[in-house]
Amino acid sequence: MSNNVPGAQVARYAGAKLTRHDFPSDFIFGGATSTYQVEGAYAQDGRSLSNWDVFSLQKPGKICGGTNGCFAIDHYNRFKEDVGLMKKLGLDAYRFSISWSRVLPGGRLSGGVNKEGIKFYNDLIDSLLAQGIEPWVTIFHFDVPQCLEDEYGGFLSPRIVEDFAEFAQLCFFEFGDRVKHWITQNEPVTFTKNGYVDGSFPPAHGSTSAQPLAHNPVGFRCARGLDNTCYGGDGN
Repeated sequence: MSNNVPGAQVARYAGAKLTRHDFPSDFIFGGATSTYQVEGAYAQDGRSLSNWDVFSLQKPGKICGGTNGCFAIDHYNRFKEDVGLMKKLGLDAYRFSISWSRVLPGGRLSGGVNKEGIKFYNDLIDSLLAQGIEPWVTIFHFDVPQCLEDEYGGFLSPRIVEDFAEFAQLCFFEFGDRVKHWITQNEPVTFTKNGYVDGSFPPAHGSTSAQPLAHNPVGFRCARGLDNTCYGGDGN
């Protein structure tokens, strides 16, 4: 706001007491998280390691205080309590991401679907809807199964396209009957810059060029196409 509004107006807004009635009737109040930041339960119920698990445990200096998401806020085990808090806050929507490693521990369908992981997200979605909170789902929020990083370098390889498309299709199939709003990828520029240019995010390659990631959008376009064609999503 401060970049576009004169200073005097910023000061006036800063002291304002806004209520929901000051917003349009169709304004959506929501909150957002990512799987690694909140779920915890990093080795529970069949989940495999993600690139963020390995990064935070093997390179603790990259994260303030040497912390990691192994426990986080234990959302995996306390989601009902968290949804209750969202209701008390008056949220209309909640955006969360799906842990690729939790639903596909082997990174692809041929490696098996983790039924416990699917159950968790089904239970979360049902709990949100029961409280009148609309689920908005991010398919990819920076966390890649470590097994795919080890096998072929993750997003450095065009092989990621098919595996990501399978992951997206699984999400649409399992959750698409209730989830109507999908975000294919969170902050693609941040993912590319931090993971492959400056190395502050996994896989921490620290390359001077993002050209190896040129095929990334192919997988995301494929996912959007699956959503629109097969599952009637909004195609975001």
